[in-house]
Amino acid sequence: MPASGYARPVPAFRAGSLVAIVAPASAAPDAADEAALWLQARNVPVRVMPASRMRLPAPLDYLAGPDAARVQDLHDAFAAPDVGAVWCLQGGFGSWRLLDAVDFGLLSRHAKPFIGYSDITALHLAIQRHAGFVTFHGPMLGQDFLAGREPPTESALWRMIGGAARPGDPVAPAPSPMLTTLLPGRASGRLAGGNLAMIAALIGSPHEIDTRDAILFIEDVNESPPRIDRLLSQLRAAGKFEGLRGVLAGNFTRQGTNAPDEIAQLAVHMLLQAYFQGLGIPVLAGWPSGHGDPNLTLPLGARVTLDAERGLILEQAVTV
Repeated sequence: MPASGYARPVPAFRAGSLVAIVAPASAAPDAADEAALWLQARNVPVRVMPASRMRLPAPLDYLAGPDAARVQDLHDAFAAPDVGAVWCLQGGFGSWRLLDAVDFGLLSRHAKPFIGYSDITALHLAIQRHAGFVTFHGPMLGQDFLAGREPPTESALWRMIGGAARPGDPVAPAPSPMLTTLLPGRASGRLAGGNLAMIAALIGSPHEIDTRDAILFIEDVNESPPRIDRLLSQLRAAGKFEGLRGVLAGNFTRQGTNAPDEIAQLAVHMLLQAYFQGLGIPVLAGWPSGHGDPNLTLPLGARVTLDAERGLILEQAVTV
């Protein structure tokens, strides 16, 4: 991480550059070529990295190829001069298995937009800590676009990685009745975070999240309120609330309750308010990023300003 504490911007994705499709986590071999067609329909040239078309045999058939193959795909995609962005096919499980083998020096020397979320949070956190460039918590090709996410999901992604989102611009969410100011205020800091369960899983490892002077972004799926409570307790016990500047809470979907979405989200909001109200920091919840629709792109590592009553304001994430 640079001395400023902020990750450095990456070169903007330019028309004509290749997108490399990678699968650092779970297997979705049937989706790889379909994702390539989706990009080609938008006049974006594509390189499907080999492990994206793989699946290990049972009982590890949830993984997209051997760890070494998935790491090699990452190295080759970042090192290739004609690749302008490295885009994950889907999340699932398995990214954490790669971290000790990734050459973060190579990634740092060839920094470019890296896009994904969910299990990909493991790579986001490790890149922030060891390579120091901005990465993008954003929609994935198989998991989101082939599933037909709402149009703001796509336009927000291209705007962010292409450099149309300039310093000082608002990162405006689509109108959402769930967007809720839990604790008022305004604060600036480095945007850090991603999937809450993965953040907690990496605590105690060399790749754990750095939350000092940060705006913490969290989201999750398939986690009930009691489990979210436990995850937040773990972060607090690990000292990850010390030095926080603010909290941005995204989608918390499929919580495994029979309650309507509004009631289920209310339970999460009450937990967030209880955990952070004594810290004197702004908390904005219901932000449409993560496991939901739409899924708006966020620049991890970049400096942002969180206004809990108005939204998020971007500083520089890419160079144009």
